[in-house]
Amino acid sequence: MNRPWWIAVALLSVAGCGGPKAAEPQAVAAPKEDPKPIVVLSTTATEPVKGDADDPAIWVHPTDPGQSLIFGTDKEGNGLYVFKMDGTLDRVLEGVERPNNVDIEKGFELGGATVDLAVATERLKTRLRIFAIDAQTGATRDVTGKTDVFAGEVGEARAPMGIGLFKRADGQIFAIVGRKEGPKSGYLATYRLEARDGFVDAVEVKRFGTFSGVGEIEAIVVDDELGFVYCADEAFGIRKYHADPDASDEELATLATYTFEGDREGLAVYSLPGGEGYLVATEQLEGDSRYHVFERGGEHRLLKIIQGGADSTDGIEVLSANLGPQFPAGALIAMNSARKNFLIFDWRNVAETGEPKLAAAK
Repeated sequence: MNRPWWIAVALLSVAGCGGPKAAEPQAVAAPKEDPKPIVVLSTTATEPVKGDADDPAIWVHPTDPGQSLIFGTDKEGNGLYVFKMDGTLDRVLEGVERPNNVDIEKGFELGGATVDLAVATERLKTRLRIFAIDAQTGATRDVTGKTDVFAGEVGEARAPMGIGLFKRADGQIFAIVGRKEGPKSGYLATYRLEARDGFVDAVEVKRFGTFSGVGEIEAIVVDDELGFVYCADEAFGIRKYHADPDASDEELATLATYTFEGDREGLAVYSLPGGEGYLVATEQLEGDSRYHVFERGGEHRLLKIIQGGADSTDGIEVLSANLGPQFPAGALIAMNSARKNFLIFDWRNVAETGEPKLAAAK
C-alpha cells in the first residue's frame, strides 16, 4: 500500500542484545494539501560531456567566487570534466575508468602543503581516484595512492558507485562509499584518507548501512557541520546515519518513504548558520526530474518540490557559498541526461519561486 507523502520520517533506534525495542515511526503532521511541483528555470548549463554525465561537485575559489569550478563525471567517456561557473569547459581529467560519483573536500595536508581534494569512484578499477586541487588556483594533479575498495568482494559487489566526503572536527577526512551491489547489512564502507609520500591512500575503517535489497544505493551526501550522512536506497527511502566512523552505526532516521514515481537519486545539503538549511533529494524522471526539499534538521519535513527540465537526473550538487555574480547565494546543479550536461540553477530562484519561500544565504 502506498503511504501518503507526509509519512516522511521514520525515526529508528537499533536495539542491542537485551536492549529496548526499536522506536515506532513518528509521522510528520499532514499538510492541508499535497505539494505540487513548482517549475524553476535554470540560469545556464554546462557544455556537454563526450559520453554520459552523472554527478557534479563544486570547488569554491577562496578569494574570487566567480572563479569557482564545477567538477562533473563522464562515466562512459572515462573522464572528470572541469567547468567554469558559466558552464564553459575549463579542462578534462582523462583516463578515469567509469567514474560514477565525485565529491570535494577542503583542507588536506599533503607533502607539506594544504590542498583540497576531488575524489571520484573509479568503478572499473574498483578504487577511488583522487586529485589534489591547488587551494589558491584550482590547478589539479593526480595523487591516487593505494585506494582499492571493498576488498574481499567480487564482481559488482566490489564496484564503487556513490561517494560522500566527511571532514571531522579534528581535520581527518573520510570517504563514505557505496557500491553497485551489496548485502542488506554493511552496504556502505568508510575509508580514512591518509597522506603517503605525496600520494593519498584510502584505509578501510568500517562497513555499515542497511539496504532494502531492491535497486541500489548510489547517492550519498555528508553534512559536515552536523555530522550526518544520508544515502538514497533508491526504491525505498533516504537513510540517515552518523558520519563519524567512531560513532554508532544506528540508523537515525528514514526520509522520503512516500511514493516516488522515479528512483531516489542525487542528494545535497544547502547549509545555513545555526544548523538551518535544506536537504535536497532527487526523484529521477524521464524528461523532467523533481527535487524534493526537506528541512535540514528537526523532523526533516518536506517543504517544496521543484522541477527544472533536467532529464533523468542522477547526481546533484547544492551549495550556499557565494559562487560569483550570477550565484551570490549559491546554486543547485543537476545532471541532465538527454543533453549529457549539467543544468545550473540560481538558488535565489529555487528559494523565491512558488510557495513556501525558502531562505537563501546572505
